[in-house]
Amino acid sequence: MTKEASEALGFVPQKDIVYNKLLPYAEKLDAESNEILAQIKGNLGRAVQIRELWPGVLFWTRKLSTYIRLYGRKFSKEDHVLFIKLLFELVTLPKLEITIMQGFARLLISLLKKKELLSRDDLELPWRPLYELQDRILYSKTEHLGLNWFPRYINFSPFHFSSMEGVLKALVKNCRPYFPESATQEMLDEWRPLLCPFDATMQRAIGYFELFLPTTLPPHLHLKGFRLWFDDLISLWVSVQNLPGWEMHLVSLFARLANDNIGYIDWDPYIPKIFTRILRSLNLPVGSNQTLVSRYQTNAYDITYVVTWVTALLGGPSKKAQTQLTGLFNSITSFYHPSNHGRWLMKLMKLLQRLPACVVRRLHRERYRKATWLEPVPESHRLSEQDITEFVASMKQPVILAMFSKTGSLDAAQALQNLALLRPELVIPPVLERTYPALETLTEPHQLTATLSCMIAVARSLVAEGQRFPEGPTHMLPLLMRALPGVDPNDFSKCMITFQFIATFTTLVPLVDCSSALTERNDLTQVEKELCSASAEFEDFVLQFMDRCFALIENSTLEQTREEMETEKTHVESLMELGLSSTFSTILTQCSMKIFLVALQKVFIFATTNIFETRVAGRMVADMCRAAAKCHPEESLRLFVPHCCNTVMQITANEEVLNEEELDKELLWNMQLLSEVIRVDGDKLLPYSNQLVHILHLTLHLKCKQGYGLACDLLHNTLRSMALIYPTEYCSMPGGFLQTSHKHLPIKDWGRPGDLWNLAIQWHVPSEEEKAFVFSTLDQLLQPELERMQRHVRAEQEMSRDDVLRSLSIVHHCLLGAGSFLPPLHGEVVPDLVHSMVQLYETNLYTGVDYDLSKQNYREAICTVIRQLLHHVLDHSEDNIKSLFSIIKIINDLLHFRGSQKHEFDSRWKSFSLVKKSMENKLYGSKQHIRALLIERVMLQHELRNLTVEGCEYHNVHQDLIKDLLLLSTSTYSQVRSKAQSVLFSALGVYTFCCRDILPRVLEFLDTSRTDITPHQFKGALYCMLGNHVGLCLANLQYWECIGQTWPAIVRSCLSPAMSLEKPSVGRLFDELADKVHRQYETIGFDFSIPQSCLDVAMKILNSAKPEPSVGVANEEEELEGIRRQQEKNRDSVQRYEKLVEDLLDCISDRNIPWKFEHIAIGFLSLMLRDDHIVPTRAVRFFVKSLNHDSILVRKVAISALGGILKQLKRPHEKVLVNPYDISELKADPLVSGDRPENQWLRYDSTRLPRSQQDWDKCCFIEKTHWGYSTWPRKLMLYAPPEEQPKQGKTREEMTGREQIIYDHFTDPIFINQLLQYLSLEERKGKDKFSSCRFYLFKGLFRNFGDALLPGLKAHMERLVADTHESRQRCVAEIISGLIRGSKHWSYSKVETLWAWLCPLLRTALFNITIETYADWGTCIAMACESRDPRKLHWLFEMLMESPVNGEGGSFVDACHLYVLQGGLAQQEWRVPELLHRLLQYLEPKLTQVYKNVRERIGSVLTYIFIIDTKLPRTQPTTSPRVADFTARMLARLRPLREAEGEIQNHVLDGCTEEQDERTQAIKLLKTVLKWLMTSAGRSFSSALSEQLQLLPLLFKIAPVENDDSYDEMKRDAKTCLSLMAQGLLCPDQIPQVLSTLRESSSWHGRFTVLTYLQIMVFYNLFLFLSDTKAIRDIRELVLELLEDEQLEVREMAATTLSGFLQCNFLSMDKHMQAHFEALSKIRLPTRRKRELDSVVDTIPSADLVRRHAGVLGLSACVLSSPYDVPTWMPQILIELSAHLNDSQPIEMTVKKTLSDFRRTHHDNWQQHKQQFTDDQLLVLTDLLVSPCYYA
Repeated sequence: MTKEASEALGFVPQKDIVYNKLLPYAEKLDAESNEILAQIKGNLGRAVQIRELWPGVLFWTRKLSTYIRLYGRKFSKEDHVLFIKLLFELVTLPKLEITIMQGFARLLISLLKKKELLSRDDLELPWRPLYELQDRILYSKTEHLGLNWFPRYINFSPFHFSSMEGVLKALVKNCRPYFPESATQEMLDEWRPLLCPFDATMQRAIGYFELFLPTTLPPHLHLKGFRLWFDDLISLWVSVQNLPGWEMHLVSLFARLANDNIGYIDWDPYIPKIFTRILRSLNLPVGSNQTLVSRYQTNAYDITYVVTWVTALLGGPSKKAQTQLTGLFNSITSFYHPSNHGRWLMKLMKLLQRLPACVVRRLHRERYRKATWLEPVPESHRLSEQDITEFVASMKQPVILAMFSKTGSLDAAQALQNLALLRPELVIPPVLERTYPALETLTEPHQLTATLSCMIAVARSLVAEGQRFPEGPTHMLPLLMRALPGVDPNDFSKCMITFQFIATFTTLVPLVDCSSALTERNDLTQVEKELCSASAEFEDFVLQFMDRCFALIENSTLEQTREEMETEKTHVESLMELGLSSTFSTILTQCSMKIFLVALQKVFIFATTNIFETRVAGRMVADMCRAAAKCHPEESLRLFVPHCCNTVMQITANEEVLNEEELDKELLWNMQLLSEVIRVDGDKLLPYSNQLVHILHLTLHLKCKQGYGLACDLLHNTLRSMALIYPTEYCSMPGGFLQTSHKHLPIKDWGRPGDLWNLAIQWHVPSEEEKAFVFSTLDQLLQPELERMQRHVRAEQEMSRDDVLRSLSIVHHCLLGAGSFLPPLHGEVVPDLVHSMVQLYETNLYTGVDYDLSKQNYREAICTVIRQLLHHVLDHSEDNIKSLFSIIKIINDLLHFRGSQKHEFDSRWKSFSLVKKSMENKLYGSKQHIRALLIERVMLQHELRNLTVEGCEYHNVHQDLIKDLLLLSTSTYSQVRSKAQSVLFSALGVYTFCCRDILPRVLEFLDTSRTDITPHQFKGALYCMLGNHVGLCLANLQYWECIGQTWPAIVRSCLSPAMSLEKPSVGRLFDELADKVHRQYETIGFDFSIPQSCLDVAMKILNSAKPEPSVGVANEEEELEGIRRQQEKNRDSVQRYEKLVEDLLDCISDRNIPWKFEHIAIGFLSLMLRDDHIVPTRAVRFFVKSLNHDSILVRKVAISALGGILKQLKRPHEKVLVNPYDISELKADPLVSGDRPENQWLRYDSTRLPRSQQDWDKCCFIEKTHWGYSTWPRKLMLYAPPEEQPKQGKTREEMTGREQIIYDHFTDPIFINQLLQYLSLEERKGKDKFSSCRFYLFKGLFRNFGDALLPGLKAHMERLVADTHESRQRCVAEIISGLIRGSKHWSYSKVETLWAWLCPLLRTALFNITIETYADWGTCIAMACESRDPRKLHWLFEMLMESPVNGEGGSFVDACHLYVLQGGLAQQEWRVPELLHRLLQYLEPKLTQVYKNVRERIGSVLTYIFIIDTKLPRTQPTTSPRVADFTARMLARLRPLREAEGEIQNHVLDGCTEEQDERTQAIKLLKTVLKWLMTSAGRSFSSALSEQLQLLPLLFKIAPVENDDSYDEMKRDAKTCLSLMAQGLLCPDQIPQVLSTLRESSSWHGRFTVLTYLQIMVFYNLFLFLSDTKAIRDIRELVLELLEDEQLEVREMAATTLSGFLQCNFLSMDKHMQAHFEALSKIRLPTRRKRELDSVVDTIPSADLVRRHAGVLGLSACVLSSPYDVPTWMPQILIELSAHLNDSQPIEMTVKKTLSDFRRTHHDNWQQHKQQFTDDQLLVLTDLLVSPCYYA
């Protein structure tokens, strides 16, 4: 920012938008922005001061966000800080409406976004208000009861701005850098108590850590920052092996930490673990038929975080991360080959695309970014040149493979774009190698599109002259010339990519012939000489390109058949047209004048010697001519305008032409050509203005529609060229290419970015002559049309429909052409829409036009005439639909058009962003774009200003037009209605408060008393209420006064005479309306008060200077008036709310209303429940009565509503502060979690249960399961003793009116009887589930009324329990769980009585359990135990523990009992170790169950018992049962199987001896143990515990070898278990143990299975093994040993395993290994003749054959390990293998198979692979691959 500029402003702006300074009227903008800023400061501060949240504060904060969009952050640092503080206060207002909160949050995010502008010294923000906001909304306690309605946008991306959660997260993310230094410790104190890994709170706590913990503190504060938590959390992460849901949050936190603190954390010890987990989380398939654990899919890491983390680890002294990254890409490269495809591919592509971008971002930050207050990366850890080279080298191979992927080449192209910025010399040559052949072949178009899109991505790096890749530019011309055949009319996608390719390269390079420089200069380098001589071909290239285009055009003329029918162009044609015109335009823009003149002549001759039809080919040719005219208007107009004008005049000289229906093609074509050619710089048109006006006079009144249509285009384009402001050229160098070559060499400008400060944009700004011409044209052409229409309306002149349409067309095109000169409509402001004590006015932006008010304002004239005409048409010929369409368009443009169209602007902004993305240079950053892009961006800034309109000035003119639109929206024809509605909605979106004006008018159509409404009007009005899918919905404006009108009106409208429910479309409309209201409704606020802290900031803003606020501080009277109004508004809101509820109830009680509308009304009523205000008594009575309504829908609404109402009526319970250490009388170590002595007292202990009133009162109940596991909360609030609580068991007289209603109904036996009958009905057979709504209803009843309602229910419950019918059992389960949870605060005597009655009831229930109901009972008990102290429920637990597996009711009942018990115990997690021990003791003898369902259930129960035994850091060993002890006991019982020889069969032999009986028992036991291993694989926190590994040899023995599903259950389970265990994440210390276990196998089945296990285990723990050299050696030995196994299957599997290890670079093919295999393969076998002499049978000494086979297998494994390339060692090995083709079996088979596989995988790219072989080798190979033996 220059000094003068900041003096002019009076302050130094934080960061304004630079493009504003390049606008043609830039000098006016400083004064304008200062004026607006002063208004914002004054009015915003004042609105807060007089407590006017709506509309004042809301209006002016919107103004502020518009200001930021227009000017950037153009305010002083002081103002910036004040704005942030004010918005922070506003966002965190506790009772703020959600919609308003989101608006404030978005603005606050954009104020905080550029964090480099404000350092931590400038700004500090507290974290707690944000936490409370998050907690209140995302973990709302009342939302599930329907007492709070939050916006429900379903959105799956983590930071999406439209979802509520996304906004809140983004808000925290942007406030995070400014949290105070004490924040970290405070957060840890707040959330550490939630860290209980078995509880849902763990997810919440880690989520909060991820979101809130600040990581950008400066180094001297690190001890107060991440050092406080890093060791704890990283050790937690390392110790968790099974991907729980919260691990993703940890990864995200670590990635952010690493990225923000590069060089301050030593990650080296963790790097193998990090990369192993990244590889695991890609979920790649390994080995055959592997079973995936489902949570690995759902909880896998997000690639974004992975990429950030990896990027931050690169560099630094150790270089360890790059080694691992290379390893990672080596191991997954083959998955990128195009022939591989699967669900995992998307992840791999994402990784590929994002990693280079992330590294470029880091490099930019280290080398090119301006220094800010954020800590720079220390020198020692910055990326060195060597680091970058290694990084690019490691990614090159996969990226090149991914170019041809099935998912498209886009990801690879983006990766290449960034890699080419880093190291063009490494990346571009291989792409070129693939591009040249692709351009030559005609047979593989996919290859061509892929390579071209990758070339486009690297274009800038290729063309720019750089030290790294100096020969890059020399490839440009050969590529361009070879790409020309791609302009092919028969292949659309090829044609489009070729256009894009040519356009991209020509944008970067000036097409100037510099060959003369070779003779004139002698200071050229070799490359420059090459370029100069090559540039002579440019002219040739341009002409050849034009020939190709002409051929394309001639091919795509409209066939005769389509000429007759008025069809639109197809999508393909319009894209082709766009591609052609933009490419040609780019080429001509970049041409030198010499080449341009040749091209102009060529296109002129082509256009004037042929006659084209005007729809497809004509459009294309005209576009080409326009492109030429735009580049050099003078030269082009000189050729085209006289020619076209003469032709037109000659043809129209004949009078009859005017009235012809079908015009001469030549006339049409010349009109079209002329209308396009004149779209050039306005002042160049002036010399031809008379000719053009003459032509317009001749042609505007042609009868032929196509003819006057083209004339209107000519009119429109002429006016636009004169009237608008726009840049006139987009060359890549300012001033074009007119320079001669000895001063300046154009080839030096190849690929050069535009210089933002010397853009030298040539603007077209309308001159006085142009203005005069525009107005005189309007006077001559528009005025007569308006007069004709007026005469027609007054019935003085007859006009046919076609005449009217033609006149409207002329008027519309005049409006579109001259719109920017016509001042907006003015008039009286519509009064009394909103009352505000702050000014609400429009800010008018200057857009370079000074309106000439002396001239007639044609906008108003058009408006008057069009309105008269509209009413005339509606009255006299309503079926004249075409004219009505035209009128609707004109009204739209009268309201909004000022020179730019919104949709055009949006699509240009989009394409600008795309082009920017594809051509940007992220490395150097800071706007290094090409000049054309920068100019386009400035132009977009101008258009943005043009389109910015706040619409707070709503005049009577607007009101009239909107009324007209409403009239059209409710007219007879549906097409007219729908077009008018879309214009109406966009108008409603612009004019802020006009909804209030229009709403009563819409509701009039629904009024029941009016008899003059037609069904069309009725339906139109409903559509107006519904709104469109993007904009606002009139039925649901978030204001009490609006929904107070609309909702009752919608319900009552069914009584309107115009309503006919027979029409299905009307019924659907009402459904959509109700549905939309339910989807969009958010709880509307009652409390609009503003606290003092907010006022303080507002006063600071009002008292700030530079610029001074435009309005001062409000005086005392105004402030008091403001406070009075605000209190009035709060009262008013409550009254309106109650009135709306009353109205809806009136509607419902109206007998005439059909049921459908009654349901809609009840739905609306249910939205009226809120947590800050109890619904009126009448509504309570209605909902209670509705529990027994006939309709199930109504009953459902009533059940959930009553749950909410009971919550509203709940009496608050007193809480007191308790010190947990007083109870245990022990001091704690604050950082140890788990079962500690000082939380001993809250665990379940059957000897100390509260079994008397006295114990019960003394007992300190902790209801939340997670408290006390980790650390205690700072303030532990527990319920006060009973005497301080509100009175239990009120009598009826003591209840409030609402409570009495509920009490009366629920004590009425008839009501209860009816209710339970309804509740025990079946709804959908087999689909019903336990309903949480009913549970909340009963919980609320028993919580609020104690046991008063129980007597009436007891008999019913006993009856229902005895009935085994599914729905009755479910009903009683819902009541019981509600009863148990509702009895939380009952006195001991009541609870004891309750359980005395409940226990027998539950026993009966569990005895009667059935397949349909066991899930419901499980849910019932789980719900009942959730967040309850187990000591309170000891009756329940003791009852469930009685004897779950007793076999009385058969195996099924046993399994169900266990399931129900498991539901209860799982909720209690770690607090019931005694019960778990008892259960385990009880189950152990019963593990040899015969029944499969019981085994499965026991397996699941065991998982839950042992889930508590986790090895987490800083956690005490658990007192619950431990896996180690259990496994040891099991192994002892399985000894007979472990010691048995031979295969284990799953059946019992006859004549059992003692030993066999033991064995049978062991087999049964093993089945159960397998079930347990399978279920725990997916659930426990740590996997592959050392004890379980001792079971591996046994499993290897059992698992089947073949893939056959017909095996019995035990074998299948064993196989699944092995697959799941192999995928387990190992700890480094477990590796030696696993490897020693793998060597133990005795049977060949076992050895075979060991190999499959090994493949999966190594891949899923790749980097842990790679960092352990001894393990690598051991595995290599094991595989080589098994290669020589005597069993053939084992040998072959070993070869497959070896090949896999080589392929993922776990083992490398070194000289030693190759020599070993060669030696083995040369072991001599005795010749056949010798053998025959000795014996009759042909026997080969088996050991020799096996070893020779092993050698051959080893060599073949090497060959197969490179399926997609030919390494240097391969040819030799192939030749050696071929020598064994005639060996005896099995060697011959192996060789044949290997050769055929080699042929299959290398066939595609054989041309490239051939290069690796010598001629002799090729001869042998060709002979083999096609020899007869191949087919033998």
